Amino acid sequence: MTIQLPPSAAPRSAYPVDVLPPELRRLLRYLAKAGPPVSAYVYDGAVAAERARELRAALPDWAAVYYAVKANSFPGVVAALAPHVDGFEVASRAELELALHARPTDDGPPAVVAAGPAKSVPVLTALVREQVEAINAESLLELHRISRIAVAEGVTARVALRVNPAAIPVTGSLHMGGVPSQFGVAEPDVPGVLRAARGLPGLDLVGFHVHAASGNLDADAHADYLRWCVEWSTRTAREHGVDLRHIDIGGGIGVAFEGEKPFDVARFGELAAQVEPPAGAKVVLEPGRFLVADCGWYAAEVTDVKSSYGEHFVVLRGGINHFQLPTSWDIVHNMAVLPIDRWPEGCPRPTAENTEVTVVGELCTPEDTLLRDVRVDRVRAGDLVVFPYAGSYGWEFAMHRFLGHPVAERHLL
Repeated sequence: MTIQLPPSAAPRSAYPVDVLPPELRRLLRYLAKAGPPVSAYVYDGAVAAERARELRAALPDWAAVYYAVKANSFPGVVAALAPHVDGFEVASRAELELALHARPTDDGPPAVVAAGPAKSVPVLTALVREQVEAINAESLLELHRISRIAVAEGVTARVALRVNPAAIPVTGSLHMGGVPSQFGVAEPDVPGVLRAARGLPGLDLVGFHVHAASGNLDADAHADYLRWCVEWSTRTAREHGVDLRHIDIGGGIGVAFEGEKPFDVARFGELAAQVEPPAGAKVVLEPGRFLVADCGWYAAEVTDVKSSYGEHFVVLRGGINHFQLPTSWDIVHNMAVLPIDRWPEGCPRPTAENTEVTVVGELCTPEDTLLRDVRVDRVRAGDLVVFPYAGSYGWEFAMHRFLGHPVAERHLL
């Protein structure tokens, strides 16, 4: 049996403290002074809003940006994004309620699309009752369930068929389709599912959902992917008599970490504008991580600094029970040390200086490792370790209940 640890950070050094915004440092120092040992997320909604504005402004009018709430469901972040996106993508009743509260509508369908490979009948019922803009149906059985619910509710449900394409003939850092997956309908099965769907009452088949890109930093490749989705959807709709009004290409825009070139939003918008969807068809993008990754920080107090057989360990009041991302993706998620001068314990203060350290959490497993072999100038018990780029898949993705430690707090700047 092996465990998954983050890759070694060597020979990297920790970020300098001035990468942390001054207002963030002030808040964290206040928390360190005022309360129990710090373990908290801090978000800046203005950062997320600016990212959304940048993407929206670069895209043509036929494109729509729907924030994927799963990336960060903190109400303050969702509210900050609401004026700057065209809608929300949700995958549960809780996310649906959050989206409806953040962006209420007086007339017309809520600007919400719904995804997920295992939507339960209660989830589908809530979506149908709210008459959301589109339910991305994952299978023929799900179409039958939506039909039955819609008939019982006396409404017509708008659905888009999620497709797992056989291949996407574009290059770049994409995760291609054509592999066995629990997501969507395999492309060879699409004609039969469309025939069956046309015979089901209570359904309005508005188009297709294709989500076959992930972590893409290549703007040219992502524009090619968008073009392919539009052309495939247009051709398939024409061949099978679908009144095409909705083309959902999913998310997939990546976030650059150290040494990587950021996604070129302006270039992507320029190339997207050259695509010509059919008249009346909306092309939906579902960015999540791209909009919120850099709006958040995870901070945890150093409870101890230890030396063991020549290696130094920085032990946190927190860990993968709060911030699991570093152990889940093959990335080095670097951090900064925020010095806290106060040391009220009346005993020697453990310190590591000018050396490599491994940053670990409070759980009873060696897998609780957030960062390995990073060089620090100085870190002491009582200081705070702060991880930038923690605004997406952080608090939502963590294992909060393991060992029963307090859940990380969340704050909005």
